[in-house]
Amino acid sequence: MLFARIYFPLALGYAISYFFRNSNAIIEGDLVRELGLGPADLGLLTSVYFISFAAFQLPLGVLLDRYGPRRTESVLLLFAALGAVLFAQADSLSGLILGRLLIGFGVSACLMAAFKAYVIWFSSERLPTINGLQMVAGGLGALGATIPLQNALSFTDWRGVFTVLAVITVFASVCVWVFLPENKITDEKLPSLKLQLKEMWQVFRSKIFWGIAPLAAISQGSNMAIQGLWMKPWLRDVADISGDAAAQLLFAMMLAFIAGFLTLGIIAERLSQIFDVRPIPIGVFGMTLFLIFQAMMAYGWNGNPLLLVVLLGFFGSASILVYAGYAQIFPKHLSGRVSTLLNLLVFLGAFILQWGIGATIEKWPTTESGYDPESYPVAFGVLVLLQAAGLFWYIFSHQLSRKQGALV
Repeated sequence: MLFARIYFPLALGYAISYFFRNSNAIIEGDLVRELGLGPADLGLLTSVYFISFAAFQLPLGVLLDRYGPRRTESVLLLFAALGAVLFAQADSLSGLILGRLLIGFGVSACLMAAFKAYVIWFSSERLPTINGLQMVAGGLGALGATIPLQNALSFTDWRGVFTVLAVITVFASVCVWVFLPENKITDEKLPSLKLQLKEMWQVFRSKIFWGIAPLAAISQGSNMAIQGLWMKPWLRDVADISGDAAAQLLFAMMLAFIAGFLTLGIIAERLSQIFDVRPIPIGVFGMTLFLIFQAMMAYGWNGNPLLLVVLLGFFGSASILVYAGYAQIFPKHLSGRVSTLLNLLVFLGAFILQWGIGATIEKWPTTESGYDPESYPVAFGVLVLLQAAGLFWYIFSHQLSRKQGALV
């Protein structure tokens, strides 16, 4: 079955990438105890994944449009495996950073290669649902980085976990190479590199692209920063929840995250078919709710932590609809570059925001159990203000974007 050959290898790769991305949220205590990392160090270590990921997005877009997802992702995953080995063997912050940089570089194609493959093989009307299924796979990987990872640490340490991850990542690379169909690009049909770069510049100049990109990038970057690291410390220091109970709440958050991808993708597809509503406005509505719930968290509401993490998880998935929206606007042959341009902004945002939260929290003295609760309203309040600015920009530019053609 064609769908299975395309979906499952790509889903496995993306699940692994999400596990890598979120694993520090569980092992942060071990890293602090073993290597003496402070909050800024921890924020930097976790966020360098994003900077190497972001740095390769523009070349990745060219590679995906030129050579296709099969060859591109299968090779890159081998670098992620190497990074996992180096991370597992590191005995200093610099060694950990090098390993995590390679991991981020190696998994940089896991989502974009999937989106490119789906654009090639499936109709644009099906993309919100199929992209949602891909994100479900990522959510399953994120689930693995909660209670299952916490339980795994009872049998081995974080070094053993990353050694096993290296083996699994090599297996995923082989699966992509063996099972994913080739997209039948031949050397004779390849456009010149000069033309590809010129087309990328056209996308970069598009007012349609920039109308929604800031909000999507800041919203998704904030979600990565919260889920990938800072939700657990907030639960410990503000809501007075730690250990296994915090891991269970993160597990619930990931379940809601998965449900959000699947539900919002199906809703977007149905509304598109019945009422001709595009995915982007639906995504904006979800991102606005995500902003509101972050504001509640930032300013101290912790009366029902389970409800809060579920709402954050569910609506934190809304920004992914922008990728499907772009795929319906821009030509198929540009899909890799359009998606990776947005991903560049997303991961630059995630790098700055995740590190910035740690640097902000470090301005307050540490407590016996963790970090000063008074630091969180400032750190998370900045996230809320940045997303609000992105929302106002979208509203301001929306009418101009609607009058514009698909590409300028």
